[in-house]
Amino acid sequence: MEQVQFTQMRDGTYEEYQFLHEREREYIDALPDRILAGLRELGGGLGGYRVSRLEHSLQSATRAERDGADIEWVVAALVHDIGDALAPENHSQLAAAIIRPYVSEEVTWVVNMHGLFQQHYYGVHTGVDPDAREAYRDHPWFESCERFCERWDQAAFDPDYPTESLEHFEPMVREVFSRPAFSAAS
Repeated sequence: MEQVQFTQMRDGTYEEYQFLHEREREYIDALPDRILAGLRELGGGLGGYRVSRLEHSLQSATRAERDGADIEWVVAALVHDIGDALAPENHSQLAAAIIRPYVSEEVTWVVNMHGLFQQHYYGVHTGVDPDAREAYRDHPWFESCERFCERWDQAAFDPDYPTESLEHFEPMVREVFSRPAFSAAS
């Protein structure tokens, strides 16, 4: 079978859905390759900073790894801005949606909230509330997000920081994004 015959889902046959399921499995298995390609695309795009978005992401992940963070946090630091190209106004939420099936709820929450927490560093200069994160002060993962932003995100714009390559992080990306989605570990 090259393709299904139905034009409405309700008309599909068992054989057609088995065929599609196999194709989908192959597509899902290639997710780490698409994540890596999406990270490479961050090498272009938004200018003005002293490092590219890719270099920022690599530096964030390098800082997390050197801090002794586990693989979920390192990969989260690497992909936290992957949504910049398609969702510049809500890149945090897009990145969190991408990583959510493969990591803990805490890591997902931090990636989801990092954009708001980052306002703490620049809000006073751009007319947004630098203290907006305070609405979450009592959240159990507030300090994790505060630490993520302080140590790995806001500090990762240094062109002279010795940063690991994307190839260094590739095995971690492959491990995390090859996990069964929404397993007990995530």
